[in-house]
Amino acid sequence: MVTLLYRIYQLCIALPVILIATLLTALVTIVGCFVGDGHFWGYYPGRYWAWLITKILLLPVRVEGREHLKKGQSYIFVSNHQGAFDIFLIYGYLHRNFKWMMKRQLRKLPFVGMACAAAHHIFVDKRGPAKVKETYEKARETLKGGMSVVVFPEGARTFTGHMGSFKRGAFMLADELQLPVVPLTINGAFDVMPRTRDMKWVLWHPLHLTIHRPIMPKGHGAEQERAMMEEAYATVMGGLAPDYQGYVENPDQ
Repeated sequence: MVTLLYRIYQLCIALPVILIATLLTALVTIVGCFVGDGHFWGYYPGRYWAWLITKILLLPVRVEGREHLKKGQSYIFVSNHQGAFDIFLIYGYLHRNFKWMMKRQLRKLPFVGMACAAAHHIFVDKRGPAKVKETYEKARETLKGGMSVVVFPEGARTFTGHMGSFKRGAFMLADELQLPVVPLTINGAFDVMPRTRDMKWVLWHPLHLTIHRPIMPKGHGAEQERAMMEEAYATVMGGLAPDYQGYVENPDQ
């Protein structure tokens, strides 16, 4: 009965609010970035949109570790990728202005893709070495300008709730620019809506975001880059719920 009532609530109340909020947020972001400060309008409308979605769906959220972040410091945030609700959890509750590094396919989403482009989020393009280099250069310029970035180094959402392997890109940037990497662990997003249930009913489940201590660079070069990646991976993994501990190969990586 509770599940049925929650589904009726989603259909009759939550869904209309989310659709209207998404459209308004996209329009405000596009217009705001065009006429005003792109860093402000590229972040705050999206932050409150993401917060609203978790609230209207009655999903409890717990955040730990914001005290580890210093004001004015640029960070490279790296997170596990459990599902679509990772976006709402990080955007709504990290409380840090940043740019996403996201799949280029998201640029095609109506209104949302235009808003992301207007906000200067970074579309990751893997269609050949030249495109990869262009993506890397955009991320580098963003970080050199004092902004932080959020990366899902697995490059794809999990099918099982477990983590796959990490890609090098974020750690190459951290090594080159000597910036701290902040591991993020997300719990609950897979239980709310795994990728195998995209665009279906939301399942009620608590969401938990853990912001771990920054990993500071301790040198330059491939060895340092690999050490940061291994430490970040172990840290993110260590924060996962026991049911999702352990590596599972992701065929989409």
